[in-house]
Amino acid sequence: MKAIKYIFFLILIAIIALAIYIAVQPNEFSVTRTRTINAPAAVIYNNVNDYKNWASWSSWVEKDPEIKIILPELTKGDGSSYTWQDKNGLGTMRTVETNANKSISQIMQIGEYPESQVSWKFKPNADGATDVTWNISGKNLPFDFKTYNAFNGGMEKQIGPDYERSLEKLDSIVISDMKKFSIVVDKETTQHSGGFYIYNTAETTFQDFQTKMTTMLPEVIAYANKNNITMSGAPYILYHKWDEANNAIMFSCCVPTTSRVITTGGEILTGQLAPFKAVKTTLNGDYSHLKEAWEKAMKAINDSGLEQNENGPTLEAYLNTPINTPNPADLKTEIYIAVK
Repeated sequence: MKAIKYIFFLILIAIIALAIYIAVQPNEFSVTRTRTINAPAAVIYNNVNDYKNWASWSSWVEKDPEIKIILPELTKGDGSSYTWQDKNGLGTMRTVETNANKSISQIMQIGEYPESQVSWKFKPNADGATDVTWNISGKNLPFDFKTYNAFNGGMEKQIGPDYERSLEKLDSIVISDMKKFSIVVDKETTQHSGGFYIYNTAETTFQDFQTKMTTMLPEVIAYANKNNITMSGAPYILYHKWDEANNAIMFSCCVPTTSRVITTGGEILTGQLAPFKAVKTTLNGDYSHLKEAWEKAMKAINDSGLEQNENGPTLEAYLNTPINTPNPADLKTEIYIAVK
């Protein structure tokens, strides 16, 4: 009988000791993970800011595909939210504040447990990559929550690996999305309207073409803006000579205008493009695919029995630019090749 009382006494002491141990555990927690992703901050921010994208990179969804996710009408920006239900109950996440391309503040709640503060920070690096920092913190933790933590290694062990895996998946998805592109050659010929334009021109090598063009085109655009010249469409490159054998390209950087502009001398001149029949090809994606787009355009001309008009215009129009389009997959370029 004494032995039983002794054992009972030891068990009681152990229970009291455990209760004390749990009671003195911190009433708050904070878990942070950072990953450098080789993408512009705006591209990553746009993905994270929209809850429609979360299931694709969530490590929790990866582990439990049966999670039920409920998306409301508003899924991005301030006031957006989403709800999920799994074996642990109902959870909600809502966005309370956004700072475009820089940070996102959110509140997460699971069941009846206290709310947790979630934050994202996007720090651009000089090399074009972005440091993505994801944090979750909470305080005033109830006793049962601290008990669960005590037996499961704490929040670092529970959340840290999932944050790491989610950021790894986010990295992969963002990079993959940036590489997406499509090339569409119109089946029917189109009539390009031509029109007036201002331009500068140069002849250079294939190796120096990209550098030269990216310097010259902004100069024409800046001239138009400075002189309050109304642009009537997308800026474009007009090719005059493409001589691979002699490593020479002659081209003009053009900005279309609503009427003839009398320039004030210097390198900016005025021209007029007569309307012409053309095969139109559209590249949706990074400029690195332009060579393939041109090849497909030329092949389409040959396959359709058309003949390129060697004396006609050949141009490349940029409907948007990397300056206002951070994701290269969203760039849109139109190629027009004059045909007889």
